[in-house]
Amino acid sequence: MRQAIIFKSRWGWMGVSETTKGIDGVVLPKASRRAVLSEMQFSEADLLKGRRSSRLREARAQLTSYLAGARRSFDLPLDLSQGTGFQRKVWQTLRRISYGRLRSYQWVALRVGGSQYARAVGNAVGANPVPIVIPCHRIVAQDASLGGFSDGLPMKRNLLMLEGTLAELRPEHS
Repeated sequence: MRQAIIFKSRWGWMGVSETTKGIDGVVLPKASRRAVLSEMQFSEADLLKGRRSSRLREARAQLTSYLAGARRSFDLPLDLSQGTGFQRKVWQTLRRISYGRLRSYQWVALRVGGSQYARAVGNAVGANPVPIVIPCHRIVAQDASLGGFSDGLPMKRNLLMLEGTLAELRPEHS
């Protein structure tokens, strides 16, 4: 059974969902609660149940603390079972990228099978169901440009600025 919470952070409205195995979804900050609810595809009843979940409350606390600049890593059980074997391998590699570090799609590809997998890595990064917790925002293009981001480049810039790494990118591309 899945349940979820929606909450307001200093960056906007966010959502977190879980299964019995762990956190399985994070919705990055949006302008409205309705936008988060729409992306999560949960009913109000599921949200009411989620308020009782200590794991969801802990996820909310850790995400809020991260966005306030007070947390650098996450200690949450995750349920990544919706991903393919290759996606899960990429996501586990992303989890090893420390706060304040940037890595390229190529760097990830070399750790999951070889440089020929860079495009597949990009697709797996874009399918990450728990952004921030699995730091897909720390992946940039080989030429030190931003690359892509499923929630838009302005959000990626903000996350990199929070971590102090935005200045490492090529100025004409940041």
